[in-house]
Amino acid sequence: MTQSMPGNNAQQPAGAGISLTGGAAILAPIQAFPNGVPSNALVLIPLGANGAPVETQIVAGPVALKMEEVWKLLGFNGPAVQVQDDQGRPIAIGLEDLLGGLEKHYEEDANDLDRGRIFAQELIKYSRFEKAEKILAKVVALGGGGEDWLALGVAQLQQEKWDKAEGTLKGAQNLMKDNPFPSLHLAKVASGKRDKAAEREHAERAVSIAPNSVDAWAYLTNAMREQLGEEDGIKRIEELAATPVNAKTAAPFVALQGFYATDESTRDKAIGFAKKGVERAPDDALALLCLSALYGQAGKLDEVIKLLAPYEAAMLRDVRLAHNYFEALFQARDMAKVTALLNKLATSPSKEVKQFAIERSRAISQMLAQQQQALAATSATS
Repeated sequence: MTQSMPGNNAQQPAGAGISLTGGAAILAPIQAFPNGVPSNALVLIPLGANGAPVETQIVAGPVALKMEEVWKLLGFNGPAVQVQDDQGRPIAIGLEDLLGGLEKHYEEDANDLDRGRIFAQELIKYSRFEKAEKILAKVVALGGGGEDWLALGVAQLQQEKWDKAEGTLKGAQNLMKDNPFPSLHLAKVASGKRDKAAEREHAERAVSIAPNSVDAWAYLTNAMREQLGEEDGIKRIEELAATPVNAKTAAPFVALQGFYATDESTRDKAIGFAKKGVERAPDDALALLCLSALYGQAGKLDEVIKLLAPYEAAMLRDVRLAHNYFEALFQARDMAKVTALLNKLATSPSKEVKQFAIERSRAISQMLAQQQQALAATSATS
């Protein structure tokens, strides 16, 4: 299998009658590349049981395959999903094999709540809601807690079993008084039942429970825009955000900017909301991320650098801030600051941040080496 990669000789010849273009993928036998395998190819060797080669029609030449045929060819039972082995290393396994293994593990002791939870969690993750409902119903019956009630309610909600979901989620709400998600899902139930007043009530309750929850504010914002119209809906959100209990949280404005961030024509509006979020909570990482990302999309590199420069200490703990700051410095070609930043990040106690610094340092070293080689080659020919 070959996969073209933008910026990496994407248009180079790939054998008789084959050329690679951006986003394309080709499955072909090695004989299809008489002039050599392209430099951006990923070599795939499909094997059957016990390592035996898989005989398929591709021996006759390149062939177009549906994704389910690709997974089958690769030996996966269903789409490939990533899991971890017993040593924490990522491996790929067929979805049906994963779920089958979890089901067997669960059936060995169906009274083990943790086995049921793990199995149900994966079933919900892959939209197997009916089966997840049955497992979670047993977990709840065996004494499961609020999280189990919530998961059961979500499984019922996804199947549009409105009355069952409502009763289950109210049970979760009683058990999880400080968690906004039962209320948010009850708002979705109310929406499914076309009860707009109840939807708004549940969404406002979620916000009152967790004023810093962007999810809660986003849901309420969307409900307000639908019920009151865009202008009045946003006005109502800003009024609610201005109340004393919500006056110090960036969450309402982080939520608001999200409705306008993806459209270039409304980006300035998104930036305005994001600025309000940062003004309210200058140390809120998510608010900083949103505003810096919007500045970056608008090509305002100086604004990104000015915004994030005071937060280098926070970047030692938050790779997202480090990424946005690095990208702005790199695109601005301020290599002195880039180097200083990466050296500082390399001392981070966070494994993720440290790995980011190592990878970016390696990439910059390779880039500089290539530039030096190009200069040397130019000097040699001149």
